[in-house]
Amino acid sequence: MEILSSLALGFSVALQPLHLALLLFGCFAGTLIGAMPGLGPVNGVAILIPLTFAFGFDATASLILLSAVYFGCMYGGRISSILLNIPGDEPAVMTTLDGYPMAQQGQAANALAISGVASFVGATVAIVGLTLFAPLLARAAIYFGPADYFALYVMAFATIGGLAGVDPRKTLLSALIGLMIATIGLDPATGIPRYTGGSFNLYDGIDPIVALVGLFAISELMFLLERAIKDRDAAIRLTTWIPEAKVILGTAWATVRGAVVGFVAGVLPGAGASLGAVMSYSIEKQVSNKNGTFGKGDPRGVAAPEAGNNSASAGALIPMLSLGVPGSGTTAVMLAMLISLNVQPGPLLFERQPDLVWGLVASLYMANVMLLILNLPLIGLFTRLMAIPTWSLMPLVVAISFIGVYSISNSTFDLYVMIAFGVLGYILRKLDITLVPLVLGLLLGADMENNLRRALSISGGDYGVLVASWISVALYLATVAFLALSIWLGLRDRKRGPAAE
Repeated sequence: MEILSSLALGFSVALQPLHLALLLFGCFAGTLIGAMPGLGPVNGVAILIPLTFAFGFDATASLILLSAVYFGCMYGGRISSILLNIPGDEPAVMTTLDGYPMAQQGQAANALAISGVASFVGATVAIVGLTLFAPLLARAAIYFGPADYFALYVMAFATIGGLAGVDPRKTLLSALIGLMIATIGLDPATGIPRYTGGSFNLYDGIDPIVALVGLFAISELMFLLERAIKDRDAAIRLTTWIPEAKVILGTAWATVRGAVVGFVAGVLPGAGASLGAVMSYSIEKQVSNKNGTFGKGDPRGVAAPEAGNNSASAGALIPMLSLGVPGSGTTAVMLAMLISLNVQPGPLLFERQPDLVWGLVASLYMANVMLLILNLPLIGLFTRLMAIPTWSLMPLVVAISFIGVYSISNSTFDLYVMIAFGVLGYILRKLDITLVPLVLGLLLGADMENNLRRALSISGGDYGVLVASWISVALYLATVAFLALSIWLGLRDRKRGPAAE
């Protein structure tokens, strides 16, 4: 009954005219951004964050808009994967394996419909999980002490690199850069300036929003200035928009399995949708690939990763709302936005601001239905919009970025900081260093340091306090298990490399 009354409160918030308008705009814009090869949800959310500041939206309206964009990007990423063989974002890579071969065989309509239905089912499973488990996790997190939160942050840093399948050395370097940037400003214990270079503008540290807009929006602009947009003549031309119901129904169990696996992956702090898509596809391939059809246009190879990445995307909101630890790169960007609006996600958020939390949950149910309605009949429109060159949209992106960042503090210094982070993001991406651990370090660095200091202060400097609680021990054991799993997966993939190639 408590959940039902909370959902009733949420729908009363989500059904307000402004929130409905933002929801519809976010779904449409997110699908379009997701369909653009290379942009993806992190860039899409980062690009639109300045818009929320420029229009003066409150935390609830801003979160509803960005969540709709997030979900829309996850839906839209499949369009270019299936029709162009160019993933809209990293999780959509798995969709290309069977989606593009289906399109080549004249089954583009079936592939797009399967991916749309699977996305809907995956997101629905995860939103129901969010409704049921996030409040429980928030209640449990109230018992976390400083040492337990420090262990949780350690696990977040370990899982975001270890399970994502990227180079662990580059991941560690990126995280360390983020932690270093987080130390800029006044020391919280002594009040002594650290790494400010004598600039009073840096006494409050680096504003996460300014840094994120630079890292993603400005660096993306620099990439587009450097290279020409890929030739799109390879796109599949659809001869029919009507899918076959029999083909869609044949992927039902693959969709359910992918949704469950993706949800579990999404709840892991730092794992994100990429892991959900990879695990869902891998497990489905082991279960269903009896005749060696996967990779050759098997519909189940489209349904499983699409259900997995959408389920993981919604599941990633659980640790962000309940623990204040982002479950993915996109939720890290959303966390930064909330912090800038003086909203601190964590176990007390459900008690202090229930209208924000349940308004978001209710809006996710509505956004999921909106996206299914938008995506199935309007596939033709979105594929035509893909003909718009991405570079032609960048002047608008730059204008939104500069106006939004300036509106945060009305300081030209923030514009210089944004450009500096844009250059940094460009350099790191050229070196194939992922930006997500840097974002995580920037966002969690201060809290990680503060909790470590509190724990040591309570114990009188005894580091044994870090493993004195069963909660922290369990988190460290889980961290070790995740790292062992990532090492085992890496060794297995290395052995299978020649055969897979």
